[in-house]
Amino acid sequence: MLALLHTSPVHVPVFDALRDEAHPGLELRHFVDEGLLERARATGPHTVAADVRAAVDRAVAGGARAVLCTCSTIGAVAEAYGAEAGVPVLRVDRPMAAAAVAAGERVVVLAALESTLAPTVELIEEEARRAARPVAVRTVLVDGAWERFEAGDTDGYVRLVAAAADAVADVDADAIVLAQASMAAAVDLVTTRVPLLSSPRPGLTAGAQASHGA
Repeated sequence: MLALLHTSPVHVPVFDALRDEAHPGLELRHFVDEGLLERARATGPHTVAADVRAAVDRAVAGGARAVLCTCSTIGAVAEAYGAEAGVPVLRVDRPMAAAAVAAGERVVVLAALESTLAPTVELIEEEARRAARPVAVRTVLVDGAWERFEAGDTDGYVRLVAAAADAVADVDADAIVLAQASMAAAVDLVTTRVPLLSSPRPGLTAGAQASHGA
């Protein structure tokens, strides 16, 4: 069984659909705590470390063989607990970051939340060091997008993200990274020729492999 730690309930049907499409038979158990992101935004990701550890422990006690954190803001905090948790604890955006580094030196990170920018940039730079590849990361905060998300206007949210991606010139980027899992639907709306990378699909694949001991 793979446990997923979310900070918004909107992720539950997304990952269930991906499971049904690509990993039939994989048991998912969802843990949603919206307060984790709120507190992390207010006081910093590391201030919620104890709560993240407690959520992971609950998942493990419930039979999880791996835990996938789908929130980029607290992903590093969750991942760091893996050595103590007794099961693999993964952040959903790491496979995406590795793919961005493989795509080329110029990576643009789009985010709707400012608190997501620094953790995503740090992750991409970490993957670049691991791959011994040069990388230059530029960040773009999509104005007004998070307000749409919080208001429940997911269509408007995704359209703003897609427009921001289309505004990135081909000559400026080898890959565009969607820093938050909630942005993934923008992939279907863009016209840009720059590869647009999102985290849910590769992240779930990594989680599925970890839960099976691969």
